[in-house]
Amino acid sequence: MAPPAAVLTDKAPKPIPQLSQAVKYNGMVYCSGSLGVDPNTSKFVEGDVKERTRQALKNLSAVLDAAGSSLQNVVKVNVFLTDMGNFAAMNQAYDEFFVWQPRPCRTCVAVHQLPLGTEVEIECIAFETVKSRL
Repeated sequence: MAPPAAVLTDKAPKPIPQLSQAVKYNGMVYCSGSLGVDPNTSKFVEGDVKERTRQALKNLSAVLDAAGSSLQNVVKVNVFLTDMGNFAAMNQAYDEFFVWQPRPCRTCVAVHQLPLGTEVEIECIAFETVKSRL
């Protein structure tokens, strides 16, 4: 069995030194929490929680692609909100990305605060895409 391997792509925001964007291990991809930060500017996208949810999911998609996976391979999602009043808006953006069945398992919890003062953070676990053998 191969050892754990870090995933790094410039198509998602650069991680802080204490973590990896994701770690691949034993056919699975474990993604760190993603914020609504534009990887080109390193700043939060303009707008509300819906826009930041979209960007967080775009960032996770880029990390998963770099890991040899995709959003379609996601089996578990954890969403952290600083205000459950944003639950419906977050769901509207979330539903734009997960349109197939079965949808991933998901937990959404309210937290006191999130990094850099944002209102949403999303993490996920996916399996690597199986490569066909010819």
